[in-house]
Formats: sequence, C-alpha cells, structure tokens
Amino acid sequence: MISKKSKDKEELKMTAIYNSVTELIGKTPIVKLNKIVPEDSADVFVKLEFFNPGGSVKDRIALSMIEKAEHDGLLKPGDTIIEPTSGNTGIGLSMVGVAKGYKVIIVMPETMSIERRLLMKGYGAELILTPGADGISGSIREAERLAKENGYFLPLQFENEANPLVHEKTTGPEIHQAFGVNGLDAFVAGIGTGGTITGAGRELKRVYPKSRINRGRTSRICYFRRERSGTSQNPRNRYRFCS
Repeated sequence: MISKKSKDKEELKMTAIYNSVTELIGKTPIVKLNKIVPEDSADVFVKLEFFNPGGSVKDRIALSMIEKAEHDGLLKPGDTIIEPTSGNTGIGLSMVGVAKGYKVIIVMPETMSIERRLLMKGYGAELILTPGADGISGSIREAERLAKENGYFLPLQFENEANPLVHEKTTGPEIHQAFGVNGLDAFVAGIGTGGTITGAGRELKRVYPKSRINRGRTSRICYFRRERSGTSQNPRNRYRFCS
C-alpha cells in the first residue's frame, strides 16, 4: 500500500519545475495488474520504468555512470563520452550526457533501427555505425579504439560498478518504501547487463531476507562475456555471445 504522504510527494513531482531533465530520472510509479493475471494468482505489481524521461530504466545507469566519473575525476567539462551500445543505454547517455554539456558519441551496428538512431541524434549525440556482420562486438572494438586514440571517456556499462550500484541505491529502496512492512514474496527482473537484478535484488534481499530474486527470460537468452587471449605482454580482448 502506498501511503498518502508518498502520493503527495509524487503529485508535487508532477507539478514542480526542474532545472534539468536529469532530476526527473527515477521515482517511477508502481501499478498493480488487475486484468492481465488470473484472479486466483498472486498479486502482481510492475514498476513503470518507461516513466523515466528517456523512456527506460537505462536512464538511471546513464546518470549514475556519468556522475561517478565526474566524482572520480575521469570526466571533466569539455570531455567526450563514447559508448558501444545497441539499446536504451545509448539513448540514456545521449540525453544525460548532452544535458550535462558533454559531447556524446554512440557506436552501434548498422543494423539498428532508424527510429533508435533518430532518437539519439535528436538528443544531440553523434552516431558511428559499424558493420552489421560484426555485431555489438565490432562496435565495442571501435569504441575502445577511438577512446584510446582520443582520450574519450568510455563508461562500459557491462563492467561499470555504477550500474548495479544505482539500482541498489534507488530502484530497490523505491520498491521497499512503497511496499513497507507488507514486503514482497518475489522480485523479477529482466537481464541485459544484469545491473537491475543485481543491485535492486541485493537491496530487496537485505530488507526482505525471505523474498526470492528471479530473472525473467525468453525461451532463448544470450549472455555477454569478455575473454582475454594472446600473451601477457600482448593481450587481446575477444567478445562472444553465448546461448
């Protein structure tokens, strides 16, 4: 049950004036599914991450990775952010990075949809397209090459600790603050980088030790893995998607 105080805060959020689009990230609503699930099933609630200004949960990690880099001195005014991505992280980084005054370059396979490309360009990002046959691995290699040659900041969402951390600090607390002492029997999250289920799951398990943390998946799922090859003096990265 969401308290009247929480509802009042949400109403204030909807009517307030903000200085930056980044202030609108997070604090997304939760709604109970009344028609989709069978009457005799468990109560099912969904957190509407598409209420974030960029349209997805990836807005959270975009802001988190950029602000951590700023805090650590890795990102300074006038710097350029470059990221290989075929998904919503590119949209989030385009929106947040440009809003903060950085140049943003997104490297993605040429097979990605025109709509997605236009959205990133609309936010002000520059796009670099890599051969579709090389997949996201080709985009990663190109982004790493450009970052090394030009001194660009490369967030690398799959490896960045700011990814799961933002879910532990925001997504998880937003959920248990909404449900309070009533608690949750289970938390289900899809897996892309694994940031949501890792971070939010860790926080929810801390508050509700008996709850289950489950992954939602399709009948076929692929995982991202980086492997090292070559000699210790001349290591090479290899990237594979595994069924």
